[in-house]
Amino acid sequence: MKVLKIIVLVVLLGFVGIQFVPTDPNLSDVVPDTDFMSVNQVAKDIEHDLRVSCYDCHSNNTQYPWYNKVQPIAWFLEEHIKEGKEELNFNEWGDYSDRRKRSKLMSIASQIEDDKMPLSSYTLIHKDAKLSVEEKERILTLVNDLMEELDN
Repeated sequence: MKVLKIIVLVVLLGFVGIQFVPTDPNLSDVVPDTDFMSVNQVAKDIEHDLRVSCYDCHSNNTQYPWYNKVQPIAWFLEEHIKEGKEELNFNEWGDYSDRRKRSKLMSIASQIEDDKMPLSSYTLIHKDAKLSVEEKERILTLVNDLMEELDN
């Protein structure tokens, strides 16, 4: 029994200790001119859908939930956001080459059609981020229109 108490105490102290390890939050007050919404003419409803469902992980400004203050959850979120931004950063859209834009648009369409984005782990907690059939169709129409523009 004494060993169990020591183990619990060590785990508890470790948990408390990691709370003081800082993370690098993905926060920016600046919306660059290269942002997807600034570069493209996006209808307000589609803009809203993209901001709610995509921008937390795919932009330079994340709206963090309360549980981001708890380690190791904050580390998990920080790594997830870093990976998301490496794959696609809507704030840097205007800096992408036409070839990369086309590739990203095809990927966006594929991910939405296959229900891979937004991630189910994200929509589990953020119910408003789950895209309805109508919202998916609107985004896919925009994606197809943007790909046609790139082809011209």
